[in-house]
Amino acid sequence: MTLKQTPSQTVGPYFAYGLTAEQYGYPHDALAGGKVADELCTGERIHVTGRVFDGEGVAIDDVMIEIWQADSEGRYLHPEDGRASNSVFTGFGRYGTGTDPQNRYLFETVKPGSVDGVQAPHINVILFMRGQLSHLYTRIYFSDEEEANGRDPVLQSVPEERRRTLVASREDMPIGTVYRFDIHMQGADETVFFDV
Repeated sequence: MTLKQTPSQTVGPYFAYGLTAEQYGYPHDALAGGKVADELCTGERIHVTGRVFDGEGVAIDDVMIEIWQADSEGRYLHPEDGRASNSVFTGFGRYGTGTDPQNRYLFETVKPGSVDGVQAPHINVILFMRGQLSHLYTRIYFSDEEEANGRDPVLQSVPEERRRTLVASREDMPIGTVYRFDIHMQGADETVFFDV
């Protein structure tokens, strides 16, 4: 058993208004927002949305969600990549759930490809919220990638009955493909979080 040092108090003050400015009525945050890829990026355009629920099933209105993902070719953005492109793909997004009237997070991106031919397409998620001593890590997998999900080593390391908490459901909507991924902090549907 590995013991970790724990903080003596909740991290704070929590300056989310500097990181998710739009949520707090400040001009849009130019560093990161909900748009991860523009319309010119190659790959399937998708929207990823969901809400974060507390143990009583109430949507939390002040969570900050960060995502990090590969592009449609399975490559993370890197300054030495050398690919010329007229499009914008940051691979990184940040969204505050209080920005949306329904307390959702909303990302516009492209569906990621497999990073190494072994891992299933996925999006890495970091969750920050009040009351948490440390941020939480999880992943979003895609419901229409059953074969790839079946061989993904990280997803397969999760007990079978809990894997569904890491899989976003696909919905075809007028705006395009939407993957819904709700995060549950506690309860029967508690999302699997990883110790990274």
